[in-house]
Amino acid sequence: MPPAYDETNVFARILRGELPCHKIYEDDIALALMDIMPRADGHVLVIPKIPARTILDIDATSLGKLMGPVQKIARAVKTALNADGITIQQFNEPAGGQIVPHLHFHILPRWTDVALRPHTGAMEKPEVLEALATKIAAALQTA
Repeated sequence: MPPAYDETNVFARILRGELPCHKIYEDDIALALMDIMPRADGHVLVIPKIPARTILDIDATSLGKLMGPVQKIARAVKTALNADGITIQQFNEPAGGQIVPHLHFHILPRWTDVALRPHTGAMEKPEVLEALATKIAAALQTA
């Protein structure tokens, strides 16, 4: 049996409004926000609003509904940043690379011959994240 959902994880706290974020999109299913430790300019996270630790814990219906916002945000990121492609990553459990125990999808814009930055734990400047969030959110309005 998987561990119980940890209500104190950072994404649960963001969903409750206890921590700030650079929000790009929100509906009744998902919240999309800028990753504060981006591996590429425009690195976005999409999280479900329901408590789910991993892709293995969420019910299939909720997962299916979550994929619509993931696709919508991926399209907006690609358009807004004129990216050549998109990488979508999703990690499960610490052994699988998951750091925050709340299901989330990484949307990473990619450009030909530009490698992803390593995950160093370095935080991006808030003004940089806000500018990227504004640009991506604007692309959502025209999608």
